[in-house]
Amino acid sequence: MNRAIFNKRIYTLPNFTSDVKSIFDHMDSLRSAARGGRISHAFAEKIMMVVTSVNGCRYCSYGHARAALAAGIPDSELQKIMALELGNFPESEAVALTFAQHYAESCCKPDPAAWQRVTSYYGEETANDIMTYLRMITFGNLLGNTFDALLSRFTGKSTSGSSLWTEIGVLLGALWMPPTRLFLQLFKSKTF
Repeated sequence: MNRAIFNKRIYTLPNFTSDVKSIFDHMDSLRSAARGGRISHAFAEKIMMVVTSVNGCRYCSYGHARAALAAGIPDSELQKIMALELGNFPESEAVALTFAQHYAESCCKPDPAAWQRVTSYYGEETANDIMTYLRMITFGNLLGNTFDALLSRFTGKSTSGSSLWTEIGVLLGALWMPPTRLFLQLFKSKTF
């Protein structure tokens, strides 16, 4: 019997646990990126749409496409991003957008030279903001894809290297791990 396979990148329990920890370890970076004004809302949406296009999360694609249009990104430009046709963007955006594609395609393990180019081009603070957006959208993408993998499993399309229990474990972990990490982070910041 030839079974269909769900073919998108999803979370394993160890990767999910590691990413939740990493996100909460970098909460200050998230606040800084959101409030720093170094990256416009429209540019941040473009960066996140590139990663989403690589990872294929339908939930993030829908939500961030709407956010991108609301931020003033023309539909024609959004279509190019979704098709990963990044060659005609100005250099001021193309450096980050092509890095975002590389980051997603390398499963969050970019070539150090590629990261160095981003840091050299934008400066350390803006490069760190870019990385923060990459981490956050990847988390959302993989969580959405893990949910779709579970739904797909019920239609007979399983995910290679995954199991029902892994998918359920990740999704249940999404309910309790982030609030627990947040509580621990707040507790640690209070000195008694």
